[in-house]
Amino acid sequence: MKELIKLLRIDKRLLHGQVAFTWTTSVGADCILIACDSLQNDPLRLTTIKMSKPAGTKLVIKTIADSVEAINKGKTDQYRLMIVVESIEDAYRMVKNCSVLKGVSIGYNGKRENTQTLTSWVWVTPEETAMLKELISEGIRVEMQNVPTTKAIPAEKLIK
Repeated sequence: MKELIKLLRIDKRLLHGQVAFTWTTSVGADCILIACDSLQNDPLRLTTIKMSKPAGTKLVIKTIADSVEAINKGKTDQYRLMIVVESIEDAYRMVKNCSVLKGVSIGYNGKRENTQTLTSWVWVTPEETAMLKELISEGIRVEMQNVPTTKAIPAEKLIK
């Protein structure tokens, strides 16, 4: 059976050129699922994201709960799916509730207060560190990778 979920990617910016074109092409996705609870209440951001969709690629935008339900009920099985969430917490929620998700790729997640720098594009709070450690302990592959052409860094090498 082919693996239909190609990538679960964290990127605070959700859909932009790098995700829309480079990552989609790299993983061979024909559908991008943006799982985000705040987009429905942000019409400007929603419009901008919809305009960033690559031609020939389906774009679906759902809440985290609706995304989990769609994946678990097999509604996404017809696609080679790339899932994009905006935070480590959202990725954690997705993985904990979808047994088919076995890995997380961490991209840019935004520097915030009370964070530790892991790479030049990844910052984590103590709570996020605990979530990542838990996922890793459960056998979930957690990697940091800025672009597909660079080598992925296993999170366990950088998390203290």
